[in-house]
Amino acid sequence: MDIKLYKKNKLFTFIFCGLGAITIFTIIIPILKIIFDVNLLDLKKTILDNEVASTILLSLKASFYASIAGFISGVPLAYILARTNFKGKIIIESIIDLPIIIPHAAVGIALLSVVGKGFFIGKLFHKLGIGFIGTEYGITLAMFFVSVPFLINTAKEGFKMVDPQLEHAAILLGANKFRAFWDITLPLSIRSIFSGMIMMWTRGISEFGAIIILAYHPMVVSIKIFERFEAYGLAYAKPIAVLLILLSLLIFLILRLLLKKDKIYD
Repeated sequence: MDIKLYKKNKLFTFIFCGLGAITIFTIIIPILKIIFDVNLLDLKKTILDNEVASTILLSLKASFYASIAGFISGVPLAYILARTNFKGKIIIESIIDLPIIIPHAAVGIALLSVVGKGFFIGKLFHKLGIGFIGTEYGITLAMFFVSVPFLINTAKEGFKMVDPQLEHAAILLGANKFRAFWDITLPLSIRSIFSGMIMMWTRGISEFGAIIILAYHPMVVSIKIFERFEAYGLAYAKPIAVLLILLSLLIFLILRLLLKKDKIYD
């Protein structure tokens, strides 16, 4: 190899690694700082605190339900966006991305105006015995709203990577569209869909702004951290924050390892 070319490549790698390291340090330093600020005794007390445990379980459960709802309704939408072109498609895609951009306190207010008893949708659900204000339904709805774009966009990119000719071939061999999707496109896209569900689930767990307006109680873990901070100060909020960070890291590690198992996804 030409020595000048080698030096240029070496410089390129050095610069890019250095810039990447800035990002890594920006993420990891605050996390390590808060983890080492909390002693093991306080962390143990927090783990054994039934009140904290219930908020974590509620966060995990509500976000999981939101992710399942996202899979049922969002994956078909992602497929349509990946496979078809139509007038107004860019508007639909922009609408899907809106929850990422809108301040989440505004999301909470918007949802409250729809599911409250003053609007016909809220009245309809109220007649069915379903309330969203101060309930687990409200928490799940808020989590769904702010996190479903992650699933739709990731699934859409997964569908785009599957050759449409594979579906066409299956249809020519006698399969209907549903069978072609279920047997061919969905299995080949499942890795992307699962990645999107991971992102949606974990994003839902961390939601705060929309939930605090729509359903302060029952309390999820993000609001519990805020409540402890407001009532008792930083020292009391840190152990819960550390517990949530460690739990999130564990979830990501386990699910990412599952994604790498070729026998499941390839």
